[in-house]
Amino acid sequence: MEIILLIFFLLIILIVTNIRIVPQASAYVIERLGAYQTTWSVGFKVKWPFIDRVAKRVNLKEQVVDFPPQPVITKDNVTMQIDTVVFFQITDPKLYAYGVDNPIMAIEKLTATTLRNIIGEMELDQTLTSREIINTSMRSALDVATDPWGIKVNRVELKNIIPPDAIRNAMEKQMKAERERREAVTIAEGEKKSSILVAEGKKASAILEAEAEKQAAILRAEAEKEKRIKEAEGQAEAIRIVQQANAEGIRCLKDAGADEAVLTIKSLEAFEKAANGQATKIIIPSEIQGIAGLAKSMTEVIK
Repeated sequence: MEIILLIFFLLIILIVTNIRIVPQASAYVIERLGAYQTTWSVGFKVKWPFIDRVAKRVNLKEQVVDFPPQPVITKDNVTMQIDTVVFFQITDPKLYAYGVDNPIMAIEKLTATTLRNIIGEMELDQTLTSREIINTSMRSALDVATDPWGIKVNRVELKNIIPPDAIRNAMEKQMKAERERREAVTIAEGEKKSSILVAEGKKASAILEAEAEKQAAILRAEAEKEKRIKEAEGQAEAIRIVQQANAEGIRCLKDAGADEAVLTIKSLEAFEKAANGQATKIIIPSEIQGIAGLAKSMTEVIK
């Protein structure tokens, strides 16, 4: 009885020790008697004791590997240090387990050789400005090379590109000179715009002054014209009043019974006063000669 209980207890222990629970995003590669048997996915699993074993536990999540800087030489013989970051994911646990020994080291060496091949076809300036091209080329090359290992390379990023000290110093001087050039150009453009604005301001001011002088001259001319018109109208009105007064005086003489000779003399006196005025126009009667002759006859009679 005790032997049976002991055997039963050992059997329970044996079963328990051969139970495996595969977690999420993981896979177990199982070998039976040293040969590949199967790949366990997520879940509760039991292996045969003594003949089955878990050969490899594989992480199926995307993984990131940061490789140390690698020396590379550009097409124009400039040696620089470049370190890369590789994002990869295991897609086939069996190939990953049996495809290559130490897959991470294999990816590192493959990354270094691929990087040297790509950079070797580029010059320094092109290398510094073509990160995206280099990343794409390396990802394509690594993805093809690692496919037999059950690995898919999702992305490759150049973390740092470290040129030699002499090149960095030259680049810093070039950058400083470029900044100084841009500063000088900016200052020159500012001064140019300032000069243009000042000139435009002076031009606008001169135009406004000329326009103001023109308007002032027009106003002065109009005022002078109005003044002359009013003076002429005043003079005309004065002459009209004088003539009207003279005519009224003659009419009164005529009504008083004065003869023709007196009326003629009064008319000549009115004409004399009109001629001595400042009027610009003088109306001369058509019968002026007759009036002059009559005045002469009257003079002789008086004598």
